[in-house]
This record gives sequence, structure tokens and C-alpha cells, in this order.
Amino acid sequence: MISNPQTSPTATGTDSRKAILVGTTRPGSPGGEASLDELEGLATTAGYRPVARYLQPLHTVNPKTFIGSGKVRELAEAAAWHHPEVVIFDEALSPAQNKHLENALGCRVMDRQGLILEIFSDHARTREARTQVELARLKYALPRLTRMWGHLSRQRGGIGLREVGEKQLQLDKRMIRDQIHKLEKQLERIDRERQVQRRSRRRAFQVALVGYTNVGKSTLMNLLTEAETRVENKLFATLDATVRKVKKNFPYPILLADTVGLIDKLPHDLVASFKSTLDEVRDAKLLLHVVDLSHPDYQKQMETAERLIAELGADRTERILVFNKIDRVKDPAVLDQACRRWPEAVFISCREKTGLDRLRQAIVSAYEKHLPRLRTRLPYERAQVLPEIRKNALVVAEDYRPEGIDLDLRIFPERRSRLEHLLNGHAGK
Repeated sequence: MISNPQTSPTATGTDSRKAILVGTTRPGSPGGEASLDELEGLATTAGYRPVARYLQPLHTVNPKTFIGSGKVRELAEAAAWHHPEVVIFDEALSPAQNKHLENALGCRVMDRQGLILEIFSDHARTREARTQVELARLKYALPRLTRMWGHLSRQRGGIGLREVGEKQLQLDKRMIRDQIHKLEKQLERIDRERQVQRRSRRRAFQVALVGYTNVGKSTLMNLLTEAETRVENKLFATLDATVRKVKKNFPYPILLADTVGLIDKLPHDLVASFKSTLDEVRDAKLLLHVVDLSHPDYQKQMETAERLIAELGADRTERILVFNKIDRVKDPAVLDQACRRWPEAVFISCREKTGLDRLRQAIVSAYEKHLPRLRTRLPYERAQVLPEIRKNALVVAEDYRPEGIDLDLRIFPERRSRLEHLLNGHAGK
């Protein structure tokens, strides 16, 4: 099936950033129009202009070209008509499939993983992000090098010499492997630096923002911390983990981390390369799973994010479900259904700044639950220190009994020493 065909480029000239998008529908596999819509968003973010979309029902994968020969011929005709720079597939293609498709279509072919890597490469700003992306890019490119030197396969050297193309290919592969090794060593050093930073933050309560890309995590980060995290209405606008202290209306020391957005079919090498960044999720004591309730496929995005959170080893971490962009929900039934299904969730609008007080209270409550618990009895002759105890611990309950005041306390780690002085009968600090 094809949608949104454009007029012939012969009238307006070729556009070097045109792209043709190809998606599939397969039994038991994610895909369809929603996935193709997301691919279009990714292509636009990468600077391409989609000029045609194809959605192909697929029961079996062709090992040579992924799709059937009839669809390949149809795509070749579309490529001859539109003169695109690239044809982008929504599925992962093997290096051999990529090569055969490029030969058949006469233009560059890219899969979803390659497109995501291209976006990450464009958006990487810091030394860490650039290193992470470059490592993933090289690992992706290494098995695909063969097609780059196919044009040399017929050029023979002298007697006893290997083919020029084969020799150049081996040299290039060796250079890429050397570069991969170098980048892995760099990331190991960066990871050690990150571990030192994370150790220094362990006394604070660490909260991480997680969720599908472009759900409003960075905007929420700015509202809660007064940070200036980059905010754009684009997929993967933020790649680096930003950690800031929560400042607005919070009585406790809480650190909030904004992490890279998650997405379906995220390249494995990219996840591995972003280990040090995603460790902010693993080390957090609380996750804020942010969901764009206005997105037509928000439940599928939730499931994808939860699956990736589990893959990161953070599936047992306490979390608060935060539904954002409720001001953009056109159908009230959608909001009503979500409220009934997830009554414990917090519903907010970053744009309208509504629901933030309830979210702050939910974070504070989660913090207080993590405080070490202490039950003690205060004799009545020492009741005068009770106001000081309240300043240095969270008093969950007080029970006035004949023998004294039974206190159920939550201890603030940074005030433990002062509290012990008070409870042991020392008035000094």
C-alpha cells in the first residue's frame, strides 16, 4: 500500500533530502501505520522530507531483499520517479539485504536503526555523547562495509596479489576495529568518572525521568529544578543525562536526572554504548515514568518504555506514573479511562503547569518512605527536646503512654548525628 505520493520531481528538480519510507505489517510483530508515522517523525528529525510511504503486509521475510520481489520492483519505480536520497525501512535489515536493495533501487537504503544512529550523531553535544554515538555507529557500520568496496571487486592486482577491493576492505575493517577498541577504552574512563560522581551523590535521594522520546521529560525537568535543559519538539532532542537539584517547594535534598528518551526498536549497540548515561536510571531510587497521554498510541509507548526499563535492570525500582500533556487530550473519555485504570498516577500539563503540586507531594512521600525508620521512647522528663527532634527527623507517629512518649521516626541521613545526640540526652550539636 502506498500513501501520500507526490508530484513528479521533473517539474521542480531533485531534492537531495527526499526519502521514501517503507513499513511492514506482520502477524505478532509491532508495525503498521502508527510505526510508520513514528518513522516519518524520525526521518523529519534527521532532516529528510518523506515524499512517499509504503506499508507492506509481510508473512515471510525474503532473506535477500526482506520484502518480496514485486514490492522491490514497485519501490524501484518510485525511486526512479522521486529521485530520493534514501529509502528508509522501518525494520532492521541485514548487511546483505541492505546491499541487494541498494543495487535494485539505485539509491541509498537505510533501516530504522541506521536512521536513529544518524539522529543521535547529529544531536550529540558533549564528549561523552559523541563517544557513545560514534562507538555504536562503527559497530553498526562494520558488517556493512562490504558493499562500499564492491566496485573494486573486478580490479585485479599482479600475480600473487589479492583483489584491490578485498585488500582495502580488510584494511578498513582493521581500522574500524582499532577505533572501536579505542572508543571502548575512552568510555570505560568516562564510566569510571561517572561512577565517582554517582558515589558522591548517593546520600541524596536520586530520581530519574524515564519515558518514550518526546513526552516532555526535559520540560518537566526545567519546571522542577529551574534548569535550562534543551527543550525541542523533536525526537531525541536530549541525549546527555542532566542531573540537577530539585529546588521548587521541596523540603528535602532530591536530585533529578533527565535521561535519553526511549523508543521502539532501539539499536542494541546504542543501548550498550549509552551504559554510563543509562546508569542514572539503574542507580535511581525512584523513577518518574512520563507518558504523553495525548499520543494516540500512548499505551504502546508505555509498554515499550517498561520493557526497556526492565532490560536496563530497573524494573523493580519504585516508580510514579506521570501522564503529561493532558491539556492536549481531545477526547475526555481517554482521560477518564486513564484515571480509572491508573488511579495512583499523577496527571499533569507542563505547558499549563497544572498537577505539579501533586507530583511534588508524590515525590516527597516516596522520599519519606525511603528514610531509615527508628522507634524510640522519650521519657517525659526530657519532653522539652521534642521540638528539636521534630526539626531533625520526620515524626510519623507519637503515642503518649504512662511510661513516656513512643516515637515512630524517619531519620534524615544528614541529621543522624544530631538526632542521636538528642535521643541520648545531649543538648549540644
